Order: sequence, then C-alpha cells, then structure tokens
Amino acid sequence: MVLVLVCVAFISGGLLAEVNHITEKPIANQQEKVLADGIKAVMGTEKVTVTGNDTVYKNIDNGKQTFILHLIGTQGTAVESIVNGFGGPLRVLVGFSPEGEILGYTILQTSETPGLGVKAEMWFQKDGKGNIIGRQAGSLKVTKDGGDVDAITASTITSRAFLKAVNQAYQAIKK
Repeated sequence: MVLVLVCVAFISGGLLAEVNHITEKPIANQQEKVLADGIKAVMGTEKVTVTGNDTVYKNIDNGKQTFILHLIGTQGTAVESIVNGFGGPLRVLVGFSPEGEILGYTILQTSETPGLGVKAEMWFQKDGKGNIIGRQAGSLKVTKDGGDVDAITASTITSRAFLKAVNQAYQAIKK
C-alpha cells in the first residue's frame, strides 16, 4: 500500500511539474502584455516607448518597499507600487508626468472584496467620484483622514491603501 502511494505521489508530482513547465512561458507572456497595455493606459497614449527600467528600494513603514520604474522618455514615468489592502496585496501602476502630476493609473493585481474594493479600478479615474487624475501626488488622503479625496463607499481601507500606493509611487520617482 505504501509503495502504491509513493508511486502515485511521484507520478502526480511529475505531472504537476510538467504542466507548470508548459504554462510558465504563456503566463509570463500574458503578464508582459498586461504590463505593456497598462503602461499605455496610465501614460494616456498608445505611442509609448519605455526607454529604461529601474528598481528603487525605499524604507517605508519600518520595511523595505520595492518599486519598479518604467522610464518613458520625456513623457514621464510609470511606477509599480504594492501595498496591503483589505483583502491582500494591491499592485498599482501609476503614470506620472515629469512634473509629478498623475496621468493615470491601473490596478495590476487585487484581492479586494468583489463589489466594493474592486471599485478602485474606476473610482479614482477622471470621471470617478474620487478623481485623482491631474493632481499632484505625495499627500493624497481620503476625507476621513483630513484629505480631499472621496473614499469608496463602504471601502475606506481599500481607498486608503490605494492612495498610499500612489503616494509611495510618487516618493519613489522623487529619488
């Protein structure tokens, strides 16, 4: 009986490893496409040429945060920022003009509550209730915390996390 279980475990493990190997490249290609489309969206134009990438490490909240900067020539910078939201990691891509003005954003990864926290995808956009597009980042806060950005109804934690990601992304490009 033990021998049968060991054989089944080895066969299952081998099959899982093979499936992982087969799907690894398509998943990586899809992630690259999502990032490229995201950069175009946050910069507000289809004509985007990434002239370089940089990784910046900053000590924030007693921990080391990693930011990936995508340099877009004279158009500005797109920054990947990750914070903890209500449901887990919230990965945001924010586009900044050379002057630090927010050009756009997209959420690359979220684990927020369906129907509430996922509203961040549109809530802070130009036509959203908490519009941050065109604003200077760095000290954006929800109204509950003394700021002037409307939080997502019934999802203040996600709103705070999102604005924290945007503010931290701005701090990363100031370096």
